[in-house]
Amino acid sequence: MANFLLELRCEEIPARMQAKASEDLARLFRDKLAESGLRPGEIMSYVTPRRLALIAHDLPMATDAVSEEYKGPRTSAPPQALEGFLRKTGLTQDQLEDRDGIWFALVEKPGRATADVLAEAIPAIVRAFPWPKSMRWGDASLSSGSLRWVRPLQGIVALLGHDVVPFAIEGVAAGNATVGHRFHSRGPVTITSPEAYVTALEQAHVIVDQEQRKAIIRGEANRLAREAGLELIPDEGLVAENAGLTEWPVPLLGRFDPAFLEVPPEVIQLTLRINQKYFVLRDGAGKLANAFICTANIVASDGGAAIVAGNGKVLAARLSDARFFWEQDRKTPLAVQAQKLGRITFHEKLGTVADKVERVANLAEWLASEGIVPDCDPALARQAAELCKADLVTEMVGEFPELQGLMGGYYARAEGLPDAVADAIRDHYKPVGQGDDVPTDPVTVAVSLADKLDTIIGFFAIDERPTGSKDPFALRRAALGCIAIMSTAGLRLGLQDALGWWRHSANQTLPNETYDNLLDFFADRLKVQQREAGVRHDLIDAVFALGGEDDLVRLLARVKALQAFVGTPDGANLLAGYKRAANILKKERPEGIKPESEAGEEDPGVALTDPDVAEAIRVHDENVGPGYEPEPAEAALMAALDAAEPRADAAIEAEDFEGAMAALATLRAPIDAFFDAVTVNDPDERKRNSRLNLLTRIRAAVHKVADFSRIES
Repeated sequence: MANFLLELRCEEIPARMQAKASEDLARLFRDKLAESGLRPGEIMSYVTPRRLALIAHDLPMATDAVSEEYKGPRTSAPPQALEGFLRKTGLTQDQLEDRDGIWFALVEKPGRATADVLAEAIPAIVRAFPWPKSMRWGDASLSSGSLRWVRPLQGIVALLGHDVVPFAIEGVAAGNATVGHRFHSRGPVTITSPEAYVTALEQAHVIVDQEQRKAIIRGEANRLAREAGLELIPDEGLVAENAGLTEWPVPLLGRFDPAFLEVPPEVIQLTLRINQKYFVLRDGAGKLANAFICTANIVASDGGAAIVAGNGKVLAARLSDARFFWEQDRKTPLAVQAQKLGRITFHEKLGTVADKVERVANLAEWLASEGIVPDCDPALARQAAELCKADLVTEMVGEFPELQGLMGGYYARAEGLPDAVADAIRDHYKPVGQGDDVPTDPVTVAVSLADKLDTIIGFFAIDERPTGSKDPFALRRAALGCIAIMSTAGLRLGLQDALGWWRHSANQTLPNETYDNLLDFFADRLKVQQREAGVRHDLIDAVFALGGEDDLVRLLARVKALQAFVGTPDGANLLAGYKRAANILKKERPEGIKPESEAGEEDPGVALTDPDVAEAIRVHDENVGPGYEPEPAEAALMAALDAAEPRADAAIEAEDFEGAMAALATLRAPIDAFFDAVTVNDPDERKRNSRLNLLTRIRAAVHKVADFSRIES
């Protein structure tokens, strides 16, 4: 057994690619060796800005000898088939075995030295490496067959134990020498063994373990913040990025002119974080501090003073730009800015952003005026909607697109617009994902919901629906946002109504299938969202299957009541009784009950689920009677149905779905007794038809709440 070290050294690897590259190298190495029967022990993978490395522990020095059997052609096959099989196996005909008229070959493969396997595997891994972006370089780049790598490959270390594994890639030969830190190390660094790699490079001022570099950055940045009486705003993404930019990280604390703090804090944070990769700090009161922490890649002789000064100058220039944008944007009212939206195309089939804003304003005002969003002033909703996209044309959002909405809120407040309008402009994009805040202020709810509904309906109207994994307009996220807003605020809005209003507002006709497509789309999104809350998808299907239900709040209330009910013994037993009745009805169609209007149905059982049919049966039995003396259990079930059906109807009408379930639960015992004591398929046709009618009533009564046939046992 021996350990194996591989280091692939090159020019700067972008920080965003490093983590996946490190994982890919370990995965590809393990998979490639497995093809030769080699199973390494633990694999440690490392990455720095200039090198990708791994150490594989406990590799055997040779692969095992193996015997492989190949099945060949029939002995009666043409000679050419046999010749091809012999070429493939490298054997002669007398070495083959005839088994029932088929040639078989047993090929003995001797073990191979692990070094030889590695010498073949590593170049193959390097050539097939899945960099998201790669390049060719030098004279070889003229050939399309030359090596592609993230940056020019400069050196390879390949050591199996103490020995170099001999191979070369594009003229770069494997060896045992690498280089240390760009500034703190001179000359080659000789690696004597895989076990010595990490220590040897640390002595050359390179920390190859990315987790160790992260820990240093995290710990030192917090220490500097504490010593300055400040608090570091945690940012693990920035920790990882700084670790990917440095081989010997040295955090340093700097200051900037406090006058810049007049700019909104989000702008300063973005400037520090996105443009400069600096950590942000806050003071004891929780306000943004005029301080930053940058991460140097060297130990400076002056303690980092020059580095901090240089970074401070660059930061000052950035913040000056931000302050200029802030001052300039406030000179133009949002209403004037909004006039520029007519120059921006939202979608070639849906018009400009100004067109979208007009639709959103109409929809938001309608949501408020109809009371769909309670306690919402229609005029404020319209005003907020008309201005909600105005900041897209400001200088600040042009520089920092991440601040759209947020800057609009600041500018609206600076103009003296009502707080409700400013808040709605700021928050109307929310929620943008799982876990994001869901708006609750009425004006914000109206604008946010209108914006998302307009986007979804608009793209469905032009048949630009999400397909498979493709969702270029983020409609799935918008639908989840709609569901979150409506369920949180308890908004009673049917999709049919929203669709109708959008059609009126956009002055467009829509294909007939748009509503069905929208309903299916929201049903799928609802199942995704409710799965997180532990709601069963089959119960959502069972309620959607009733048809005509597009009020998501009412639908969710029905689903949750159903989930609670089927989890009880009464619910489970009723479900079992329902399935037994439904199975019998599938086989035995009651004659003479099917309405004339149902004639010609492909599935005769469809009519049996119709509550109108069940009601006709009930009226018939009430007026005419079954024509015989029912058995006690049969009569008890009839009485239970007579009592339960009106109660369930009244509860459903009042949207008291728990009450409807409770009414149905009273059927459990009579149904059990009926199946225990009564024979449905009685030889007497009158009895048989009457009992099948009774089962039809059970089925129809249950279907008033949900399609129980969609519920999984």
